[in-house]
Amino acid sequence: MKLAAKLEDLTKHYVLKSETVRALRGVSFDVPEGDYVAIMGPSGSGKSTLLNLLGCLDRPTSGAMYLGDANVAKMNDNQLSYTRATRIGFVFQSYNLIQQLTVVENIEVPLYYQGRLSKSDRARCLELAEMVGLKERLGHRPAQLSGGQQQRVAIARSLVNDPYFILADEPTGNLDTVTTEEILRLFENLNQLGKTIILVTHEDEVSAHAKRVIRLRDGLVQTDTRNKNRIVLN
Repeated sequence: MKLAAKLEDLTKHYVLKSETVRALRGVSFDVPEGDYVAIMGPSGSGKSTLLNLLGCLDRPTSGAMYLGDANVAKMNDNQLSYTRATRIGFVFQSYNLIQQLTVVENIEVPLYYQGRLSKSDRARCLELAEMVGLKERLGHRPAQLSGGQQQRVAIARSLVNDPYFILADEPTGNLDTVTTEEILRLFENLNQLGKTIILVTHEDEVSAHAKRVIRLRDGLVQTDTRNKNRIVLN
């Protein structure tokens, strides 16, 4: 079984003046390729810190974190930046699209950062736009799209580098109930195609769609369970 991510006794401490905050106090779990994981926890549980570590936006204080076969904890800044740009697909609550760019141009953004955009790359971006249901919106800019359509652009953009996993931070937080269901259906379809999804949410209604739910409390994994009553959308 190949792993998209592996965390071993991960800790993260912050020093604030004379106080040390232990945001993560020894977190361990594996994410097999093709898994669909929801990470939950109350405020102060370490959820945001774990998100930053998984996204290679920060380094752990101790422990190991592998993405594929590479130990992120031992990477230098350039290696960390490259891994973040090429091996992780980010989806944010606020979409983080560039307003001046069209749908297809926003999907292409990760490729610009790598200094590449071949004909095959452009063709892949067009395929991804079609995959998320935006074939008729390629020339539109974010202001001309609904919230759900903007999130679809963000999801397509997250796939352009064929990442180890999609890391989605409250991806339905700005969406109404109907649009939330559309985005969750899209995640489900991508997972069925073999894409690994790690979704951070505070909503039980959202986590109910994941295959697995990891709950944090006080910087530790409180529970890690398979979702026996998982909601599957048709």
